[in-house]
Amino acid sequence: MTSGGRPGSGVAGPHVFVDDLEHLVLSEPDRHHLSVLRVRPGDPLTVSDGAGQWRAARFADPLEPAGEITFVARAQPAITVVFAPVKGDRPEWVVQKLTEVGADTIVPLVADRSVVVWPAARIAHQLDRLRRISREAAMQSRQCYLPEVAAPLTFEEATALDGACLAHPGGAAPSLARPTVLVGPEGGWSDLELDCGLPRVGLGPSVLRAETAAVAAGVLLAALRSGLVHGHVG
Repeated sequence: MTSGGRPGSGVAGPHVFVDDLEHLVLSEPDRHHLSVLRVRPGDPLTVSDGAGQWRAARFADPLEPAGEITFVARAQPAITVVFAPVKGDRPEWVVQKLTEVGADTIVPLVADRSVVVWPAARIAHQLDRLRRISREAAMQSRQCYLPEVAAPLTFEEATALDGACLAHPGGAAPSLARPTVLVGPEGGWSDLELDCGLPRVGLGPSVLRAETAAVAAGVLLAALRSGLVHGHVG
């Protein structure tokens, strides 16, 4: 095994996930994904275990290894975005975009003013869908780590997460010292939630939709973490 860069640097073809990089067995959905892309036997691609390792391969049945296993260290600190889902397909869009920018953990939130609250009987189904969308987005963006799409948390549970802060207009600049951002629903935080004692961070000078704010939080933290932009240390 070697340490090196992410898949896509000098390696052509699509990117998929497998459970074991020594035995490259595709899931049926991922095989279907490659068929939609019209990948042919012998075509190059990259495969990852979703836990930091990847290797080059060639399309076949089963896949054929075409390079050493490479390990990519996980970026630090871990970025978590906790967001209150809104109506329609916007939660799926939020998960897709947060995955693309490199969020490590994505958590639906039940806030005081939440419009969308999944019934207990539907939570497993909703999470399966969001995790499938996250996996597809991770393939498209050539990630080596699959983010965790966690079960919904109450506001009280979310405030107990390490490094938590509230996204709220007029707050301080986002900081890697507070890499867990809670984004409220369309109606904003209740007075009780605002009085929880957590630091507040702003996401820009304009008023953002709830789903836009969630993605903006992920983008800002990922840019700080990568060194693309520089901000306050604390």
